[in-house]
Amino acid sequence: MPVISIAMHKTPPETRKRLITALTETAATVTDIPAQSFIVLINEFPEESIGIGGRTLLELKNNRG
Repeated sequence: MPVISIAMHKTPPETRKRLITALTETAATVTDIPAQSFIVLINEFPEESIGIGGRTLLELKNNRG
């Protein structure tokens, strides 16, 4: 069974569901493997645990405005 793994910031359950559906449908179309064969793993991290350019994602989001 193919496994799709993604690491990202925390998201609401409905966002995760939409992502799982979209990733599965796209991978099944591209590979010609049945969608039922795919496993999708979403590893979520708090925004203070993600660094971009030496700053946390939380800092970057807080400094937008």
